[in-house]
Amino acid sequence: MKKLAALLLLFFSLRQARPQDFSAYQYGIFSGKESELKYRILFPASFDSSKKYPLIIFLHGAYEKGTDNEAQLRIGGLYFLKEENRRKFPAIVLFPQCPPNDLWAYFETDIDSATGLAKRWYFPFRKQPTQTTLLLKRLLDSLLTQKYADPTKVYIGGLSQGGMGVYDLITRYPDTFTAAFPICGAGPVNKCERFASKVAVWIFHGAADDIVPVRFSRDYFKKLQKKGADVRYSEYPGVFHNSWNNAFAEKDLLVWLFSKTKK
Repeated sequence: MKKLAALLLLFFSLRQARPQDFSAYQYGIFSGKESELKYRILFPASFDSSKKYPLIIFLHGAYEKGTDNEAQLRIGGLYFLKEENRRKFPAIVLFPQCPPNDLWAYFETDIDSATGLAKRWYFPFRKQPTQTTLLLKRLLDSLLTQKYADPTKVYIGGLSQGGMGVYDLITRYPDTFTAAFPICGAGPVNKCERFASKVAVWIFHGAADDIVPVRFSRDYFKKLQKKGADVRYSEYPGVFHNSWNNAFAEKDLLVWLFSKTKK
């Protein structure tokens, strides 16, 4: 019995360790003058270039940065590959990868030497976005010139540093984006009036998040409510930084997202 139990444990461990198949996501590289942006893109299962499709951009967190053009799919990649999601919500899904030496959005922190965690946060909103985000916007603009991309349904989501990127992009380009779903993100809350009347937002955060404090999401929600924005907020008691698991488990996420159309 002990041998059988050990074999079963090994079997399930190997199954869990098996690399995921993301081959449906096509490889791409968008080049700028001095840098490049690697990305993966997923087209609808029954893609028809004569039809128009929503465009979804998803921004990864700090641990998925790199140059392999693979790591950014670890969180969220399977969600958009689900057969049911692809059937009910056909869309073009873009997963760009931020290089190790850059950010989706500018932020600074003071680190507590005892805990290794940030004790103070700063979100300078500079005139120009980061180099990577600038390339992403140019890539997005190029996709929107294609007849099969619906400019009235451009959605963006992201987690942690990617959530910060979501806030940065919808603040800078509120006329481009239709709806956004930042997960455990943060940003310059005092700038939210730029997108409050133009972009629908569903915010997600874990109440026990010890990496990015939940107060940032609470502040965004309160401020956007006061501005009369189309905003929802989901906070998960006892959940730490990995609130993306809860967000992707929300049955209404794609229903809500696809219900939004740019006026």
